Amino acid sequence: MTLLLYALCGADRSRQFSPHVWKTVMALAHKGLDHETVPVAFTEIPAIESGATATVPLLRDGERLVRDSFDIAVYLEEAYPDRPTLFGGEGGRAMARFIETWSQSALHMAVTRIAILHIHAMLDPVDREYFRRSREARLGASLEDIAAAGAAEVEGFAKRLQPLRNMLKHQPFIGGEGPLFADYIVFGALQWLRTTAGTKVLDEDDPVAGWFERCLDLHDATGRRVTAA
Repeated sequence: MTLLLYALCGADRSRQFSPHVWKTVMALAHKGLDHETVPVAFTEIPAIESGATATVPLLRDGERLVRDSFDIAVYLEEAYPDRPTLFGGEGGRAMARFIETWSQSALHMAVTRIAILHIHAMLDPVDREYFRRSREARLGASLEDIAAAGAAEVEGFAKRLQPLRNMLKHQPFIGGEGPLFADYIVFGALQWLRTTAGTKVLDEDDPVAGWFERCLDLHDATGRRVTAA
């Protein structure tokens, strides 16, 4: 049975942009598992699978529904042990938990400030209203004020990636010689920026830029199937 992946989209339903969805897309490709993408807008999420989730990604594998990108990766690792590993063992799973915490604390708010008005512009009118209301309530400022802080985030974004830059002096991927789910976690954040705002935050000769290009080329260039904004 075909795996179904519910993925966030805007008015253009072919453009998935959620960083968490991209983690799952790359995890499925890493495992060599074909899937069908079901695009859903923000305001459509409560209706999918009879209200099974408040967020995406959501994966259906037969009768099994799995929420949350990290839980999906763990599920895929356990359900398909004969496929390439996403973690390389318990130590890799624990490492990925740390990378996820670092990525969300160091990168996600910066991307939010840079891309928030771009995301708003990508949405259908009903979703624009929801997005503005929910994000302004969550962040305590207007979308315009949040975006005004984005200029400073662009200037400082590369510095936030210094730990990754230092690591790339020793190995091509966070996972070592090849990628693991930890790579897809950080990739998801940068892919989110690439597919929404398209803002250049890295110099071409930056080792992190080279790593990101390698990630885009993985699994028959899965990451390039959605073009940059």
